[in-house]
Amino acid sequence: MNNPSSPPTASWLAQLRRRLTIRWFIKSVGTMFWIAAFFIGYFWVLRNPIAEITVLPLTALDRWFAFRAEALVLYVSLWVYVSLPPALVKNFRELFSFGVATLAMSLIGLGIFLFWPTSVPAFEFDVSGNPLLSILKGIDLTANACPSLHVSFAVFTGIWMHRILREVQSPRAVLVLNWLWCAGIVYSTLATRQHVVLDVLAGIVLGVAVAAAHVAGLRRFEQRGARAPARTAIGRVPGA
Repeated sequence: MNNPSSPPTASWLAQLRRRLTIRWFIKSVGTMFWIAAFFIGYFWVLRNPIAEITVLPLTALDRWFAFRAEALVLYVSLWVYVSLPPALVKNFRELFSFGVATLAMSLIGLGIFLFWPTSVPAFEFDVSGNPLLSILKGIDLTANACPSLHVSFAVFTGIWMHRILREVQSPRAVLVLNWLWCAGIVYSTLATRQHVVLDVLAGIVLGVAVAAAHVAGLRRFEQRGARAPARTAIGRVPGA
């Protein structure tokens, strides 16, 4: 039975709104600077490969996915999506660890790009009617392909958002929506021809591996913190 004197648990939306106010300035400025630093490193590696670029092969699945210019909306939505977990973490420790984990994932991916540069095949399709897609193709060059960091960040974010939404006890529909958004971003990398299936699979492996290690590390840290007060209380001398 619930204790009648205990305050009711805040709704999941109220909890998320409260989380947004926690260190909001550090979160917002830190996220902007982090994304800017990532793009600086990404484009430097893109334009300075130290080995011959490997063109990745196509699979039957690559031929099955049709080119969809409208998928660009999902593709660029990653940078909104990836900003949600740092905005919704509940303390500075989680915020800092999120930054460290995404930095580690970026360094792994960029290191692979630097020493084993890869590219997708030259697809033939008309982007003249879509200026945003033309800009993307002119800037990103469909290189830095495997693993797809676009996919890695989407999967990493999906796992973290699932964790946050579970903590605030959000409705199941919101959990499903989170994974639909994640899946949509993954799909968009193929539909815009920025990546091939091999890139996507490697990106999923990287995102899952880093997220699993990160969440496990946080869980162990929280468990040690929960045991510490208990040990202190046991060792305390009565009346001291």
